[in-house]
Amino acid sequence: MGSLGSLYVGASGLAASQAALNTTSHNLANVETKGYVRQQVLFTDQRYVTIGENHISKMQKGYGTDIASVNQVRDIFLDKSYRQEVGRQAFYEAQYQAVQEVEGLFGELEGVAFQDSLDEFWTALQELAKEPDSIVARASLIQTSVTFMERAENISTQLNDYQVNLNTQILNQVSRINEIGDEIKTLNLKIRQYESTGLEHANDLRDERNVLIDELGKYVNITYKENKDGVINVNIEGVPFVTEDTVFHMGTKKISESSDMLKPIWPNHGNTDVYNMDVAPSADKNTDIGSLKGLLTARGYKQANYTDIPKRDKYESDAAYDMAVIDYNNKINSSVIMTVQAQFDQLIHGIVTTINDVLSPNKEVTLSDGTKVKIFDKDKAPVGMDEEATRGEGLFNRKSTARYQEERLIDIVEEDGTVETVEARIYNEEVETDIYSLFTLGELEINPNIKNNYSKIPLSKSSGEYDIETAKKLLTEWQTPFSTLSPNTLTVNNFNDYYNSLISELANRGEQLNTISANQESMAESIDNQRMQVTGVSSDEELTNLIKYQHAYNAAARYVNVVDEMLEHIITSL
Repeated sequence: MGSLGSLYVGASGLAASQAALNTTSHNLANVETKGYVRQQVLFTDQRYVTIGENHISKMQKGYGTDIASVNQVRDIFLDKSYRQEVGRQAFYEAQYQAVQEVEGLFGELEGVAFQDSLDEFWTALQELAKEPDSIVARASLIQTSVTFMERAENISTQLNDYQVNLNTQILNQVSRINEIGDEIKTLNLKIRQYESTGLEHANDLRDERNVLIDELGKYVNITYKENKDGVINVNIEGVPFVTEDTVFHMGTKKISESSDMLKPIWPNHGNTDVYNMDVAPSADKNTDIGSLKGLLTARGYKQANYTDIPKRDKYESDAAYDMAVIDYNNKINSSVIMTVQAQFDQLIHGIVTTINDVLSPNKEVTLSDGTKVKIFDKDKAPVGMDEEATRGEGLFNRKSTARYQEERLIDIVEEDGTVETVEARIYNEEVETDIYSLFTLGELEINPNIKNNYSKIPLSKSSGEYDIETAKKLLTEWQTPFSTLSPNTLTVNNFNDYYNSLISELANRGEQLNTISANQESMAESIDNQRMQVTGVSSDEELTNLIKYQHAYNAAARYVNVVDEMLEHIITSL
């Protein structure tokens, strides 16, 4: 029986060496396979049989060798680090691409720069100041104004369209995230079924699953954990996404009934939002991970305008203003597109209202009921060159709201306290909650009265002489600082400097995002290289193992032959 048992020892060596050769061949065959993790054979002793016992130890005989397991060579820490860093890189890359798109809209790099429109407008004002009564100069100003407004409206429209078009990318990513979830669930079931016997590991299936988790980590911030059955449970932003037998699909819905912009939600978790976009993303809190959130951050949640930039004079206290600035930084300034929308609209609003207030000035008065209003200032207002000597015409109009109410009698409180009844036109103030009352892009047009009759541009005096002072004031106001770029800056700029600052800030923002993205890409690549050193297949090493296991197989075969010859000798000698 001992000799026959020796044959079993040799046979186990042949089987173990054959399994090791198969694993090594499998590694060599997948040297170039994406996501493949090299497999390693672990040997163990077969069971032992006790044949006796002495005073030192038990007398045991072994039954040879066996394969304990075929393991994947992975580093869990490197996997988690890679997926986090590649997700952070994707977050900043998505925003950098948005900056590049926005820069292209202004044409600063393509030769059709909006700066040219500003320069042409300034030149037209200068020519008009030289000859305020020149029809040619007036016609040039109107044509330049039309071109200026068309270019500004075109940029605004393209910004808004690009903002909405990001929905397509968001929908595609949400769809792909759900597909990955379904594929992970399918692989979970296969792995659990395959490994249920406890004899083998479904290593190739695990490789497929890990590739999917790597891809998922680019889109969203994930956490995951594998249970004892080999099933991985995945969470997205702390919310269950893939469990043992369910995938909680992500969905989308409109931010509001009046908006075309979409946001990701969890339909199976009470339609809650996937992200809290009221707080600016932060690396410290790991809220800057995933290209999906990068797209949402770059896009923002609405089409912004100049009213979204806090102004100190609108708030009753410093505390209220400070809260408004915090809200601006969290909701507006964190978005590339919304920031540019608000800042660009503030520039156009400043130009439009400044020129209008010079051509059609207002003054503030107090009514008998204590209300303060602005009315058309007849005493300071220039008139047109037309026969009616038109007053109160601005160069720009709101499409839906007239500059003034119809002229009517009002009671005004004079400085000495007396009340005087006068005929006046009350100015229709801008109301932040009413988009149609604002001098904002999308609601602006060139005054049709002036556009159709250049002589109605109010640049003359009541006496019939041209008003050189008003013409010069247009130039002075153009060069006078009117606003800071945002509440985070202190420099008050004129129109040209403001635009230059806007473009510079956009370029700097793009450079910062690109730098962060490039640094994250290098970090993710470095971690991936470290992963590959652990998981990658080295053809030289595998060829060495191939020779080693081949020799082991040959040795086992020779051992069997020797035992066979011994048995043959014993049998024939009987």
